[in-house]
Amino acid sequence: MDLQQMRYVVEVASTSSFTRAAENCFVTQSALSHQIAALERELGQRLFVRSSRSVRTTDAGEAFLHHAKTAVAAADLARESAAEAAGRVVGTLRLGVIPTVTAVSVPRAISLFRREHAEARVELTVGNSDALVAAVRRGELDVALLGLREGIVPDGVASRELAREPLVAVLPSTHRLAERAALVLEDLADEVFADFPAGTSGRAQSDAAFAASGIRRDVAFEADSVELLLGLVAAGLAVTLSAPGVVGAARSHLSTAEITRGPVRVEHAAWDAKAPRAVAMAFLRILPDSTARPNGEAGPEESSGPASSEL
Repeated sequence: MDLQQMRYVVEVASTSSFTRAAENCFVTQSALSHQIAALERELGQRLFVRSSRSVRTTDAGEAFLHHAKTAVAAADLARESAAEAAGRVVGTLRLGVIPTVTAVSVPRAISLFRREHAEARVELTVGNSDALVAAVRRGELDVALLGLREGIVPDGVASRELAREPLVAVLPSTHRLAERAALVLEDLADEVFADFPAGTSGRAQSDAAFAASGIRRDVAFEADSVELLLGLVAAGLAVTLSAPGVVGAARSHLSTAEITRGPVRVEHAAWDAKAPRAVAMAFLRILPDSTARPNGEAGPEESSGPASSEL
């Protein structure tokens, strides 16, 4: 048994596919299958049950996988530590971001990181804050860029505040309040809302503010896509709350208004609190240089349009 065979087992279990595992490991499927078959013969146990539609681990495979992951992670850490001692950063940075992050230009951050650490690789995952924090805790992500309501900090991870931004009311351009520059939450008490699903961190920002004001609101439309939420508002079906950088000042068919004493979204960077990898610390060091956006790139008040998922 060797380390490469363990890598193959970990990758097959992760992807549930010999084909995708071979692609990710940059080998042919036949070579990967041959190595796993040889390992199974050595162990005297089948590690995977294969069918025409899926691949799953056996009980023996699950038991082996636990230790294989540990061995592979330890080998990667040893390699990275040796490189770090020599002043190099190697390995793969696993970065997770909410799609509406405005505190940092993600493309610029990755570009700066790769420019300074050409031997390192970056894998990008997009998701909501809850899922990203959980992935950091499980060791599946090295750094996550999050958006949470004011007063909440990521649990079980190290974190740093990047920026805070008061949410604005987003209204159809034909709405009776569309000409108002500022509103209070009571002005929206009788409105129909579009918002993220209940229980998500994106939804919590608005829910907490209305609950603190003693206002019950009608959330008729729930979606995990910003594009859909704003589309519902533009169609005159609802109103919503959003960070101004997500909406964009020039978006057609929408009007925004500041909310006096309204909810605030705080963006954070989160990483492993116990044993952060060198790639994570190297990326965190370049974040301050990633807040300034080059000419032509969308900034908080000149968004080129929101991406889908979380506010």
